[in-house]
Amino acid sequence: MILVDVVMVKFSEKDFVQSKIQTGRTVIRAVEQHLGYLPILSKGVLTEVDIGTKFSRDVAQLLATGGFTEAVIINQRGVPVFRRKSSFGDRHGGIPPAREAMNLGDWSTELSGATWGVIWISSERLRISAPLVAGGRTLGGISISTSLQPLYQDLRKTQKIILLYILLDTIILAIVGIYLLSRIVVRPIHKLLRLTADYKEGDLIPTPAQSSRDEIGELTRSLNVMLGRLQENKKELKGHITSLEKANQELGQAQDELIRSEKLASVGRLAAGIAHEIGNPIGIVLGYLELLQRDDIGEEERADFLNRIEKEITRINVIIRQLLDFSRPSTGKPEQTHVHEILRRTVEILKPQPMMEDIQVLFQLEATTDAIHADPQQLQQVFLNIIMNAGDAHAEDAQGQAVMKKRSIRIETMESDDTIVLRFVDNGPGIPSEELIHIFDPFYTTKDPGRGTGLGLSVSYRLVEALGGTLQAESVIGEGTTFIIRLPLHRDGEE
Repeated sequence: MILVDVVMVKFSEKDFVQSKIQTGRTVIRAVEQHLGYLPILSKGVLTEVDIGTKFSRDVAQLLATGGFTEAVIINQRGVPVFRRKSSFGDRHGGIPPAREAMNLGDWSTELSGATWGVIWISSERLRISAPLVAGGRTLGGISISTSLQPLYQDLRKTQKIILLYILLDTIILAIVGIYLLSRIVVRPIHKLLRLTADYKEGDLIPTPAQSSRDEIGELTRSLNVMLGRLQENKKELKGHITSLEKANQELGQAQDELIRSEKLASVGRLAAGIAHEIGNPIGIVLGYLELLQRDDIGEEERADFLNRIEKEITRINVIIRQLLDFSRPSTGKPEQTHVHEILRRTVEILKPQPMMEDIQVLFQLEATTDAIHADPQQLQQVFLNIIMNAGDAHAEDAQGQAVMKKRSIRIETMESDDTIVLRFVDNGPGIPSEELIHIFDPFYTTKDPGRGTGLGLSVSYRLVEALGGTLQAESVIGEGTTFIIRLPLHRDGEE
């Protein structure tokens, strides 16, 4: 409404100015008519004497009636014969425009100056100039002018009344609008919000009676349809979640079985490998027992034999205890575990194995912090699989070469940020690139039947991944293979 009012004010201002111009033209025509009744000298030149007092009084009255405050009349020679005092301080008193209009024989309208109009800057005054023609003769020229400020003042008074009506109209519309909006939209929405806040699973939101056919009713019905679909989807989702939980449980059991089976396979290989290692001390013990049965030995020799028997039996006990400790079922519960200790324990288990004969195990343990959060038995299984693979690779290399080389496995540790990096480096035959990309696949093996299940590295990869670490392999044919394990370190205060 204010924008419309602004436009209307501008149009009204323009119309009032045009009306003022039309009034000025009417005043000039009236002056011409009065001029036609004056006695004109034989020379035809208008003078102040011809004008006279009565004419001056009539013209002044016409100007006042038309609202014009300044006027000047000139004769054919351009000499002023009538003048009304200028209210604008114009030193020429409108003579040049009157002369120009007389010479051109045409009317002219001029808007000049600047003043505050109704809503913006507008022209301050209006001047109208025209030739004076009487009896078909041009007797001179006339120029009249007036201030437009009274016009703007009247418009401003009207504008105040219009703005008052706009304000009242706005208040009425706001009150009615708020009432209607509250009744039709706000209250139904608040009620719908309360119903949704009190919503219980399986319920439907009742449709308000007063809005059953409007948009709120449609929204309520759509919401009920959506809730019904959500209930169905929720039931389906629960069914899928139950199936996934069951499948995940079965998968976890299968993975545990896979880890146990691989561990048992490793135990079997270790048991077969230590048979010879146990056989030697048993033979020694039996030999000493035979000597103890003789009667020709002294007490000192008997004590020495018993001491030697005790050492051999202790050696057998240590070997069997290591195997039993490794074969014990894993608890699966992670705890603070020291990597270096597990590495040394694993190497001790493998020392009696035939595959480790003539293989030098070198330790380069540079990590100052080696504590991680893991199941020690699972971590030992990872190390065991990697070292046994290196031993098998050396055994295959020894069978395929005529010249034996010094075989070794170097175990390195170092810290990198918040991880410990383990490197198992062997100088075996290496792994071809086409086989290297498959070594962590389940059941993939290049060993002869009976020497491997193809699950060792796959299980190791999964175990390391479960600890939040990574396992990768690098290999160069003829130079050896490197397995790299990265595990997050366990800091004090961490669970």
